[in-house]
Amino acid sequence: MAAAAGDSGGRRLRLPASGPPPRRPDPFVRRRGGLGDGPEEEEEEEERVDLAETSLLNKLIRTSLVESSHHVEILQQDPSSPLFSIKTFEELPLKKELLQGIYIMGFNRPSKIQETALPIMLAYPPQNLIAQSQSGTGKTAAFVLAMLSRVNAAEKHPQCLCLAPTYELALQIGHVIESIGQFCADIKVTYAVRGNPVPQGIILEEQIVIGTPGTMLDWCFKRRAIDLKKITMFVLDEADIMINTQGLSCQSIRIQRALPKGCQMLLFSATFKETVRAFAVQIVSNPIVIKLREEELTLSNIRQYFFVCRSREEKYRALCNIYGSITIGQAMIFCQTRKSAEWLSVEMSQDGHQVAILTAELTVTQRANVIQRFRDGKEKVLIATNVCARGIDVQQVTIVVNFNLPTDQKCRPDFETYLHRIGRTGRFGKRGIAFSMVERQNVGLVQMIEKHFQTKIKQLDPDDMDELERLEN
Repeated sequence: MAAAAGDSGGRRLRLPASGPPPRRPDPFVRRRGGLGDGPEEEEEEEERVDLAETSLLNKLIRTSLVESSHHVEILQQDPSSPLFSIKTFEELPLKKELLQGIYIMGFNRPSKIQETALPIMLAYPPQNLIAQSQSGTGKTAAFVLAMLSRVNAAEKHPQCLCLAPTYELALQIGHVIESIGQFCADIKVTYAVRGNPVPQGIILEEQIVIGTPGTMLDWCFKRRAIDLKKITMFVLDEADIMINTQGLSCQSIRIQRALPKGCQMLLFSATFKETVRAFAVQIVSNPIVIKLREEELTLSNIRQYFFVCRSREEKYRALCNIYGSITIGQAMIFCQTRKSAEWLSVEMSQDGHQVAILTAELTVTQRANVIQRFRDGKEKVLIATNVCARGIDVQQVTIVVNFNLPTDQKCRPDFETYLHRIGRTGRFGKRGIAFSMVERQNVGLVQMIEKHFQTKIKQLDPDDMDELERLEN
């Protein structure tokens, strides 16, 4: 597999082997005052979650597939084309070169989504597919296998187009193609992304083109480097992010409408809200729709407590008392703002704790490295803002602390973030403990959380060491 090869004149299009480009100013950070945590935190910048960055982070930290006990649901299917699933890759019509690539990638057997999606994607005649599946489930490898299988290596022109919402996600897909397709010497891939220009009048010879909608649109219509009439497969990844980013959905639809009638369409999304469904229907006609049900987080095996504190110093003293009273494997501590996270990191480090900090100012690659070090046990405490509320599974995490309760713009509890934060403990069938530090004027937020989740959050005295010690039992 040759990556980003140029035209027949030997032009090389060079891209970084891994990692994102230099970080741009974060457009998702907004100004906010008065979170109810005292005057020292007014006018701080609250950390906001960038969906594209979250998706990329989850791809980077997944060292193995996330398996779920839930089955794939078939939401819509063609009654004239009965579905079947597979348990081994050998059951599929795959070339031996692709099987070699799969095994080198570490896929010993198909994941849940691959079991059902791959037979659909590889079927003859080709079938259109809409699939809901989260990061880490093997869906990228699934559509990569489909693209590599559909390509005719003897034909030197683009045959498969793949759209992703960001430069970084496009490169990540490309790395998977290059890994699985490493033994397919005659199949080439190139990237329609910023910083990788294609001269006017050049006709691409690479069979697979991965890119972002804006650059792909330019290559197709302005540069005319791609003959859309010869495209046999169109893949649109991260559709939910596409529709949340201005312009990307319209650009994607414009490309799709110029494709030939027989082109196979594959669309993937982590969520399937009505806006995503409406967008998917515009892109994909007569699809089979499948869904890998997301693991449902539950509070049933997490004991929840809260402390009433007057200041962040009092919150910190309560945190120290927790450490002095109960045995802690690893802990995750969530702050609402970067400033709070940085202050807490300094305090804990000065007291001898091994601390890592995770905030939005880090690049995605740096965040992935921090998480991996935490997984490896090199740090025992991970202090994070909302960028880290989801997707991190570390078996050794025994407690989660909300140094600040998560709130929305109206200063009401952010229930979903609360659930995902404390859901970092009590995983893998184990019991967990969650503590929240609350100022007296915000005790009402705890009561709202209790009512919303129909759960009990017990108040503790932060200075009662005996009561804290009893939590071990």
